[in-house]
Amino acid sequence: MSDSTGQAPEGRIDSHIAHNARVWNYWLGGKDHYPVDEQVGDQVTSMYPSIGEVARADRAFLGRVVSLLAGEAEVHQFLDIGTGLPTVENTHEVAQRIAPGARIVYVDNDPIVLTHARALLTSSPEGATAYVDADAHDPDAILRAAAATLDFDRPVAVMMLGILNFILDTDEARAIVRRLMDAVPSGSHLVITHPTLELGGEGNAEAMRFWNENATPPITARSRAEVESFLAGLEILEPGIVSCARWRPDAAAEEGPVVAQFGVVARKP
Repeated sequence: MSDSTGQAPEGRIDSHIAHNARVWNYWLGGKDHYPVDEQVGDQVTSMYPSIGEVARADRAFLGRVVSLLAGEAEVHQFLDIGTGLPTVENTHEVAQRIAPGARIVYVDNDPIVLTHARALLTSSPEGATAYVDADAHDPDAILRAAAATLDFDRPVAVMMLGILNFILDTDEARAIVRRLMDAVPSGSHLVITHPTLELGGEGNAEAMRFWNENATPPITARSRAEVESFLAGLEILEPGIVSCARWRPDAAAEEGPVVAQFGVVARKP
C-alpha cells in the first residue's frame, strides 16, 4: 500500500508518452495532463468525435451506481480498481454522502495518480479511504493490501470501470475477475464499464489502433458476449449490459446519447 505521501517514485512519470489516466482527465476537462496527452487526445477525438461523451457518460454511470449500492443495496465497502485521476464525485464522495461509514480502497499503478493520492484519501470521520499502488494484473496483491481497510466477510462492491480493456487477453481478464469475486461474500457486487465496437462504436477501431501506436497502456474493445463472460455465476441487475449512458439514467436528467461503452452491475448470490 502507498504511504499516501503523494510522491511518485523517481523516474516513473514519462511526460513524453501519452497515458490513459492523463488523457481521460483531459477529456473530462481536468488540468492534470501534459501537452502530449492533449495532442493524442485531440487526435483520438478527431477520429472518434464522441470519445468525450464516452468519458462523461462513464463518470455519470459511476455516480448512479455508487448511489444505488451505498443506498438501496446497503453495500458500504468499495474496491475501486483503475481509479484514474481524482475529479468531481469520486467514489468515496458519493458513497460517504449516503453512508458516512463507507470504506473505500482505490487501486491504481499510474505514478501520476499516486501523486494525487492525498485527494483520494480524504474521508468522513466515520468511514475510511485508502490507496493501493498495485497492478490490476495482480489481484492477489490487491486483495492483500485492501484487507487492511476492507472487511471481506461483509459485502464489497468491486468497481472495474474502464480497466478490463487494458487486460488484452480475455481469458486472463476473466481469471482476474473470478479471483476478485471469489474473495468477496454473498451480497457483493461487480461493476464494469468497457469500450466496444458495438453500439455504434465501429468508428472507434481506427482510433484504438492510433492509441495503441502512440500511447500507453494498449487497449482493446470487447463484444457484449465477451463482457457477459466476466459475469459468470453472478445475477445481472436490470437493465442488463447496456450503454453506460442508458443504465438507469436519472429521470430528471436530459437523456444523453448512446455511447459505445457497456455498463453493467451484477450481484454475487
